[in-house]
Amino acid sequence: MVDAVVSFVVERLGDFLIKEAVFLCGVKKEVKRLKEELGSMQHLLKDAEEKQYGDPVIHKWVSDIKELAYDIEDMLYAFRLKVRKPKWGCFPCVCSSLFDIGKQIEDFRKRINDLSPSSQSFRLQDLGNRAGEGSSKTLGKLRELRRSVSFAVEENVVGVDDDAHKLLAKLLDDDPRRFVVSIYGMGGLGKTTIARKLYHHIDVQRKFKNIRAWVAVSQEYTARDLLKRIFKSFGFEVEKNEDQEKFSTSDLEKMDEDDLRRCLHKSLQRYSYLLVIDDVWDKEVWGILKAAFPDNKNGSRVIMTTRNEEVATSSDERSHSHRLRHLREEESWQLFCQKTSQIFNGDEELNKLGTEMVKKCNGLPLAIVVLGGLLSNKKPQEWHGVRDHLWRHLKAGSIEINSLLALSFDSLPHQLKPCFLYLSLFPEDSEIVIEKLIYLWVAEGFISEGEDCIMEEVAKDYINELINRSLIQEERRYWGRTSTCRVHDLLRDLAIDMAKKFNFLYIYDGIKDSNISSVIPPCPRQAIYCATERFLSLQSNSHSRSLFLFGFGDIEFATRGQWLVNMCRTFSYLRVLDLGVRTSGYEHHKIFDNTSGYEHHKIFDKEIAKLIHLKYLGWYKRLIDSSLIYNLQRLQTLVIYDTVRKARLPTEISRLQELRHLIGGFIGDWRLWIDNLTKLQTLRHVGLSIWAQIKTEKLVNLRELWVVGSFSKQEVFCFDSIANLKSLRILVVGQKWDKISFSSLQPLSGCPHLMDLRLNGKLEKLSEDIHQVLPNLECLCLAFSYLEDDPMPLLEKLPKLTVLYLDGGFYEGKKMMSSANGFQWLEILLLEVADETVEWQVEDGAFPRLKGLRIIDQSGKSNLNYPERLRSLPSPDLDEFGDYPYFSTRR
Repeated sequence: MVDAVVSFVVERLGDFLIKEAVFLCGVKKEVKRLKEELGSMQHLLKDAEEKQYGDPVIHKWVSDIKELAYDIEDMLYAFRLKVRKPKWGCFPCVCSSLFDIGKQIEDFRKRINDLSPSSQSFRLQDLGNRAGEGSSKTLGKLRELRRSVSFAVEENVVGVDDDAHKLLAKLLDDDPRRFVVSIYGMGGLGKTTIARKLYHHIDVQRKFKNIRAWVAVSQEYTARDLLKRIFKSFGFEVEKNEDQEKFSTSDLEKMDEDDLRRCLHKSLQRYSYLLVIDDVWDKEVWGILKAAFPDNKNGSRVIMTTRNEEVATSSDERSHSHRLRHLREEESWQLFCQKTSQIFNGDEELNKLGTEMVKKCNGLPLAIVVLGGLLSNKKPQEWHGVRDHLWRHLKAGSIEINSLLALSFDSLPHQLKPCFLYLSLFPEDSEIVIEKLIYLWVAEGFISEGEDCIMEEVAKDYINELINRSLIQEERRYWGRTSTCRVHDLLRDLAIDMAKKFNFLYIYDGIKDSNISSVIPPCPRQAIYCATERFLSLQSNSHSRSLFLFGFGDIEFATRGQWLVNMCRTFSYLRVLDLGVRTSGYEHHKIFDNTSGYEHHKIFDKEIAKLIHLKYLGWYKRLIDSSLIYNLQRLQTLVIYDTVRKARLPTEISRLQELRHLIGGFIGDWRLWIDNLTKLQTLRHVGLSIWAQIKTEKLVNLRELWVVGSFSKQEVFCFDSIANLKSLRILVVGQKWDKISFSSLQPLSGCPHLMDLRLNGKLEKLSEDIHQVLPNLECLCLAFSYLEDDPMPLLEKLPKLTVLYLDGGFYEGKKMMSSANGFQWLEILLLEVADETVEWQVEDGAFPRLKGLRIIDQSGKSNLNYPERLRSLPSPDLDEFGDYPYFSTRR
């Protein structure tokens, strides 16, 4: 990580010498010497990074070099920003700035000299390009595996079939009364895993339809927050009064605890529902929630997971508690082999070593998968070392889980260690959005460009590596790709302990840390879970480079505003600022009201514009001041969370030449000046009328584009504007109820890398040569297309199509036909058939790889006739193929 930061700064010094030569005058030689001296330290950093997490002294040396590199980068940017201002250029100003930069360079060179002797005493080696070779090969293999899309049909979990069978019977029996099923056992046994398996079981989906919700509780919670999250998980609209007028999401935020109970109770009254309450520590939780869940004699069920037997057995007068067992020896070995993918090929010694270590895991699934993840990245001759280390830390004859987790962390490649520690800043049981995590890692400087891939792709490889090592858990998928993850409590505790040890980040939780000391340690990253006035008054940490605000608690608006203004003045070197983090445990909080906070609002705009080093900004504001955009020229990611009201950006957005990801609700009658942003990769969600004005010739790196239409007027989308986007991978046009019609798909032949296409609007005809227009397409969704002809004969020719979702209104003919050898690679098929479509003929040999099929009959009147052999296929979860649930635009 640090060698990447230093390499970047050395490269910037070189650019600086070339581009700012006219301004440098007498300090040009000093800049060149600084570049050479910093570059000379770069070769030792790979060795230092591999050793730093075992040696606090080396860690301090590496941190000092990183801070030095950041300071040099800050100096370059501040100088460049100053000389590029229109009012700058008078001779006294030039001389003053040159004198300042000369003094700073002198100070930097002295710091380099002070750090140089330390590297000799540490006996660091110049590893050149040798370090991480094995890891890069592993990541390369993972990249290939990632291209093979996988889908959540139903989890195949080792060793829980008998438990799942018993619990499933309780969920599906004919008892009409509401019933609570509690699953309990020690941490790491797989309680959440088996609850998830039940939640996604096809018979459970059929019984409870879409009236299912999942909420994680953890140790810190409030009843109001739980009720809000449950309501949102069910996906209900909020009824306002007798005439069924609807509340907006913001109205839900205003409800108190009693209002939420009443509203939830009313919404569930007619339904058979399923609620999963995961990770319960307090036996009062169900008592707090119970009144919101009617016992309506519809066979409703509640699943609760807990480590505490008392919580499980005393949850409800109508309940069943189930103690989850440890895995048997043969199940443990099966899980281990599944995780390591080892084929022992008769190697008795390796088999014996594996068997010995697995037995010492005592049937604990978390220990087994972490051990498997650790050994899967070791050479066979290294297994002895792992066994010897674990044997030194046995506890009561079994592997001590914390020792195993620590060893797994120690075995990570150096570039993955900060990425893993970073996960600890999210609150317990948070559902972490992968896309956002990638943007943050890039902004933090954790990621280097790969030989043949961009930083974001390298970051995806890192995530897959952490999943492969069982250090993070895949939570949800979206269109076949991992969209969110979680960190097990025990692994999060490890990450927090290691982060504290190496001063990686500081976490403050106003609920837990009520007695805060008068000193907040200087730390590069801060995460504030629930701020208090006492905590805000102590904030004076100018060392912070990253700040995450998860909630203000009950602090008044005026106090919030004043603190944010002070924060901008104090944390002048921030690179990452997120004021709208959404997680499962902490909701986005409004920062200013419309009265008392107004003046602070205006001041805050001016102060945040001074944070010139920001690379990631996530916030709530929809109207962006031009001075803010002008100054934040290093910004890589801009996320505007408040998409209930639409965001509007000034013309100065065109100055953000480093911008890679722009996310918000950019809708209306105005011009979005992004035509020259050559590094832009992601643009969501932009209105069709705004997109029509954008010149796309220079958007050569745009990979993901989401365009939304209007449900109030008919619009036409022409694909000619897309043909210039040679790097495009994902294209989504339209949302439900948008009035869009499409021209020919033919221009999409200019997008050779397009993998994912989703169109919501009238298309009428598919291109006869669609298989040549879209040769690499893997995912396709068509909704309200009103195709004139049966689409199957053309779509079945798409050579790489893996998932096909033909949504409502795609075709209203009487018959569909799928021929032999059609859809050779299709894995998932979802069809919402019209009442008029009564026959679907499928010849033998079609769909040879189909894993999941879902026929959606919204009207309940469909009589579609199709082959019996397809009826036994499992049904994919519709949640995986709905609207994107993160950074979404709502209207």
